[in-house]
Amino acid sequence: MKHIHAGKVRDLYELDGGDILLVASDRVSVYDVSLPTPIPDKGKLLNQLSAWWFERMADVVPNHVVSTTDVPEQFAGRSMRCKPLKMVKVECIARGYLAGLGLREYQRDGKISGVALPPGLVEGDKLPEPIFTPTTKESDTGHDEFMTFDEVLNEIGEDTAKRLRELTLEIYTKGAEHAAAHGVIIADTKLEFGFDADGTLTLGDEVLTSDSSRFWPADEWEPGRPQHAFDKQFVRDWSRSTGWDQTPPGPEIPADIVEQTRQRYTEVYERITGKTWVRG
Repeated sequence: MKHIHAGKVRDLYELDGGDILLVASDRVSVYDVSLPTPIPDKGKLLNQLSAWWFERMADVVPNHVVSTTDVPEQFAGRSMRCKPLKMVKVECIARGYLAGLGLREYQRDGKISGVALPPGLVEGDKLPEPIFTPTTKESDTGHDEFMTFDEVLNEIGEDTAKRLRELTLEIYTKGAEHAAAHGVIIADTKLEFGFDADGTLTLGDEVLTSDSSRFWPADEWEPGRPQHAFDKQFVRDWSRSTGWDQTPPGPEIPADIVEQTRQRYTEVYERITGKTWVRG
């Protein structure tokens, strides 16, 4: 087993036979900086929620999962054996509600990724319909930048661009409908796709987790203000309150924020999957 990449949250290893081991750590990253304090169980919660969604979305699009159990014992529960993919250099984002960077873009331009929206929307509003708002995976600033659909067409070609938009919105819609039936709003989500060895467009990385999505309790939703977050927005908001300038190193997370984050990730996992989480 060869370690080939250390991401802000995930580590990748190359396994015998060419498969990739994707390991979700307990690290938390905000504003592209990994904070020094881990969140216990976070990696396992992300990995197992992703695995649950990958299985549920298998009739929509192929995914990279080979096995969630045939993994090294030291990474059991927090890793999956995956097919290697040639990743598409576009972050595929679906938005059903107005929040985060999408809210900022709308307030400035009245549109997100070139998609015009009705005037007068406020933070937390539900959009008339879900929209595809892709971003770059690589930019000169080191941060994701919004792309118009025409820019995606130029980057990866018409057929792939249209298929990515179609799949992103279908996955989001299917996930949001399931979550809504269990009291959870999925405001937006980020997906990543790649091509497998046969050239098949394949869903990779993670899917509909608290690191890649905004999850809100439906019974507390109230447009016009920030929403209660079952996702890492809670840690982002705390980090801003410290006066941190969003450059490395990040601040240590106090114990009460660690525990509240753990509880929020656990609650949304249990609501969505219907399973009871047993703390590690």
